[in-house]
Amino acid sequence: MGYKEFTIEGRNAVLEAFRAGKTIDKLFVLDHCQDGPVLSIKREAAKKGCLIKYVSKERLDQMSHTGRHQGVIAFAAAYEYAGVEDILDVAKKRGEPPFLFLLDNIEDPHNLGAIIRTANLAGAHGVIIPKNRAAGLTATVARTSAGALNYTPVAKVTNMAKTIEELKKEGLWFVCADMNGTVMYQLDLKGPIGLVIGSEGEGVGRLVKEKCDMTASIPMKGDIDSLNASVAAGVLAYEIVRQRMG
Repeated sequence: MGYKEFTIEGRNAVLEAFRAGKTIDKLFVLDHCQDGPVLSIKREAAKKGCLIKYVSKERLDQMSHTGRHQGVIAFAAAYEYAGVEDILDVAKKRGEPPFLFLLDNIEDPHNLGAIIRTANLAGAHGVIIPKNRAAGLTATVARTSAGALNYTPVAKVTNMAKTIEELKKEGLWFVCADMNGTVMYQLDLKGPIGLVIGSEGEGVGRLVKEKCDMTASIPMKGDIDSLNASVAAGVLAYEIVRQRMG
């Protein structure tokens, strides 16, 4: 399964995809292109809250598989997104306190897929990702998740900080992975919890970090400075699992 089958090119094809209700992760439009069909596409994208990126003709030509993009290329999601309430429903059905993964700044599809796989195996009820500056549910993510995407719901939200605030009203509290945080073994990680993970480079964004109730660090003994984001997610998730089992 390559990217190809989820790339939609050409004005009619992209417009039809929007109108058919397909989930479009990203829309690439030729810079300064203002004609009628393109404006219609941009209107549909705005209705769906889809991210539009304006790029040069060279960039579109590079991305194109058909050579007939007509100034628009859309990346469709390989899987449908769930709502945040769907994730909470999974926890209710299982009769368990909610356990969620929230991913901030994870732009590498391999990392995203690996984290979804870990979330599934650790018994998390779902994963929340932001709309902007993040990988979506592409074919690469599906492949790397090793089938977990079929079982673990993923929700996409416009504002991660606001989503955390809303989930706090549902009784969840949030722990953020941070190299300068309290060593994870010293924290009480039981009960309804959201684990917040950022990318290796940038970590969790400031606004999101400020909403978290605590920060957890993984003790490191080696000579390099950090773990890969998906490995860090796994280590922290399994400390949560250990405490929940206790």
